[in-house]
Amino acid sequence: MSQKIRFSKMHGAGNDYIYVDTSLYNIEDLSLAARVWSDRHMGIGSDGLVLIGRGDGVEADYTMRIFNADGSEAMMCGNASRCVGKYLYEKGITSGTEIRLMTKSGVKRLSLHLAPEGTVDSVLVDMGAPVFEDRKQFSPRSAMLPEGCFVSMGNPHYVIFVNDINDTDVAREGESLEYHSAFPERCNIEFAEMRPDGIRVRVWERGSGITMACGTGACATAVAAAVTGRAARRSRIMMDGGTLSIEWREEDNHVYMAGPAEFVFEGEIALPTCK
Repeated sequence: MSQKIRFSKMHGAGNDYIYVDTSLYNIEDLSLAARVWSDRHMGIGSDGLVLIGRGDGVEADYTMRIFNADGSEAMMCGNASRCVGKYLYEKGITSGTEIRLMTKSGVKRLSLHLAPEGTVDSVLVDMGAPVFEDRKQFSPRSAMLPEGCFVSMGNPHYVIFVNDINDTDVAREGESLEYHSAFPERCNIEFAEMRPDGIRVRVWERGSGITMACGTGACATAVAAAVTGRAARRSRIMMDGGTLSIEWREEDNHVYMAGPAEFVFEGEIALPTCK
């Protein structure tokens, strides 16, 4: 009989992942598990799989690894990091409201905001400093690209500002650009429309396709809007699944993201045994 794995399905602004505590289970083929479990017709259904582990206690309190729905490993996910904070606190794994979370793109600091009843109603994440030049992730001279702004938030993003997001074929253009020769490691693509009440964004995520939201993508869009003079250093980023508040602070050059995290359901599922 296949081993049963206890999981939690969570989402941040509609960006949904499967969360597993790796101190309780050993999943040998993480890529296979992510692909099988993320299937929205024959699995749990998600944008990917998130593994929560224990940190070394010196540099980080906890760890997070992310596998996209296609089985590829991601560097970072802002929405997932907020959900990890809520998971750790509401499961009683930690009583702290300040958490150092180790990711593939370094340590991220989470600040949990508690509701009166003691649940986590929002999380502020220090996402670190944006990077505008990274030869491993972006080679603009290799091919022609539509006009946009490259921003790395630990993972690569290309932000394209459009006049009307409803006239943008996100699926066709996003998939084409994800695999563009300018991006040696593939890329996340954001389409952004400036509006009076904020920035309306739709996302094509590397390895997952169209998603309801992307935390690092929201940060990249806010930074791109600021450096191109379209917005100030604080922005409301309105995505398909909800709105995130982003601030690019001048004093430390770090980007801070605030938004909700929610449990959807919990259950058990068997480890996949064949490819």
